Amino acid sequence: MKISEIKELSTPDLLERIDTEKTMLIRLKLNHAISPLDNPQKIKGARLTIARLMTELRTRELSKKSKS
Repeated sequence: MKISEIKELSTPDLLERIDTEKTMLIRLKLNHAISPLDNPQKIKGARLTIARLMTELRTRELSKKSKS
């Protein structure tokens, strides 16, 4: 997911997407522990996506706080 796509999401959608991505990461890790994944870089990609989403959420919180 690109940063431009993340910035277009509303805050509730962003929170929902974070939960979805975390669930997917847990499933990927579990599947990789049972039998190796064809592409283990998917785990890294999922972690990076979560980090991007959480960074955008934190940026919105800080900008909202500074405006108040």
